[in-house]
Amino acid sequence: MDEVDLKRILWRSRRGLLELDLQLERFVEQVLPTLTTAELAVYEQVLMLPDWDFLEYVNGKSVCPDPELATMIARISAAQQ
Repeated sequence: MDEVDLKRILWRSRRGLLELDLQLERFVEQVLPTLTTAELAVYEQVLMLPDWDFLEYVNGKSVCPDPELATMIARISAAQQ
């Protein structure tokens, strides 16, 4: 993944909801640099989720129906602890 793609992912990690931005902040700082290309592709798919659904999944109020995305969402949630 080139620098332009990475910058695009970082930009997309900024969301319209403050609560979601706060959830993603630590993940982006600590975990994102360690992701493989395949994991970055999954993270990009997670970023396609609507904000409210994404927030519900990250907060554990709903379960993401896609197991691959659910695994990445669990990593995002774990970064908060």
